Amino acid sequence: MGSEPPPLISFYRSRKMVKTNSASQQITTFDGGSLKEKLRRAERRRKITAAALVAPLFLFLLTTFIVPILLLLYRAIENPEILEVMPRTSEAIQNWDGSNIPDESVFAALAADLRQARKDRTVGKAGKRLNYDITGFRSLVLKTARKVSRIKTEPVSYRKAIIGIDKRWEEQRYWAAVKRAAKPYTEFYLLAAIDLERDIKGNIKRVPDERALYVRVFLRTFWMSFVVTLWCLLLGYPVAWMLASLPVRYSNLLMILVLLPFWTSLLVRTASWIIVLQKEGIINNTLMWMHLTSDPIQLVFNRFGVYVAMVHILLPFMILPLYSVMKNIPPSYMRAATSLGANPLVAFTKVYVPQTMPGISAGCLLVYILAIGYYITPALVGGPKDQMLSYFIAFFTNNTINWGMAAGLAVLLLTATIVLYTVFNRFIGIERLRMG
Repeated sequence: MGSEPPPLISFYRSRKMVKTNSASQQITTFDGGSLKEKLRRAERRRKITAAALVAPLFLFLLTTFIVPILLLLYRAIENPEILEVMPRTSEAIQNWDGSNIPDESVFAALAADLRQARKDRTVGKAGKRLNYDITGFRSLVLKTARKVSRIKTEPVSYRKAIIGIDKRWEEQRYWAAVKRAAKPYTEFYLLAAIDLERDIKGNIKRVPDERALYVRVFLRTFWMSFVVTLWCLLLGYPVAWMLASLPVRYSNLLMILVLLPFWTSLLVRTASWIIVLQKEGIINNTLMWMHLTSDPIQLVFNRFGVYVAMVHILLPFMILPLYSVMKNIPPSYMRAATSLGANPLVAFTKVYVPQTMPGISAGCLLVYILAIGYYITPALVGGPKDQMLSYFIAFFTNNTINWGMAAGLAVLLLTATIVLYTVFNRFIGIERLRMG
């Protein structure tokens, strides 16, 4: 048992090992590289190909969506106007402690800057920026620049000369506004978006009640979006249930009716509600014909009209997620619940409704986020007290060209959306959403 194998067996074993090692050597050295290295190169080529296919879409989103949003958000803190138009004043006023009006050097710098700005035709830019802080500041800057430019000889005191032009230069709040604006970045627009401002000493305080606006608009936006979402859920749930319960040949036909509004312009649908809800419209005429009312009812250009139009437009966004979830619920669950003794109402509320929660969550989140950003429908169908936050963003962007204030409100709206998403993900879980 302990003896060595016969020589013939040892010969065949050695030949087999040599062949095996030779084959292994051929596999590992085929085409001058190891198999592991070839697999690495193939994986690298696959990733490069996938990245090349995705790159056009990524560049499109980057240039048309991400970069414009980042630039708009940057406008909320950007503050270049005073530094560009009044560089001497911006530098000189930094040493002002705010206890009294500035000294002679600041007034001299102001005169030089206004004279040069009037020559360069940029004085209106500085006046417009300062007017955001104090109403009437633009006219003060233009008036001072015009009269300073007429001074031919060097005055003994620029301080007395400028105060002689307008007594408002003796008020510290004007100089405090200049000092706040003479910085490359500012929180002015973000504070104004939540009805806050800085006083002469730099402390943050709430604006007077007659100027407080945006917090009310912000709360109104959230409340109106909540009401619209609730009505969409109440109206969309039975429709989605009916679509999921009917035979396919009928449900497909009704689904076309649900999707039909997507084939019509949003502006056309909104304008149609103005015609339907006006005092001489179909609804008022029908109510008067049925003797339910003696006079036309104001149904448009108020909160009711906004709710009706927004619910009509956003209802499909609630129905589709609900339908996609309900279609996958086996009907046998309800039959099993009733066979175990539950009446139809209990079976529906205890068995069916909990299984539709992913669709309810998805529909409510989708409708609510779309609603808080609505602009066209409240602007056309609502009244002055029914406008939402997007209306004011569009107003500052298109009418007053106040990009900083528009960006500040946009930051507020974006922050609210992110907070809403975070809270939803924390308590419900974004992974439970079912969009289809």
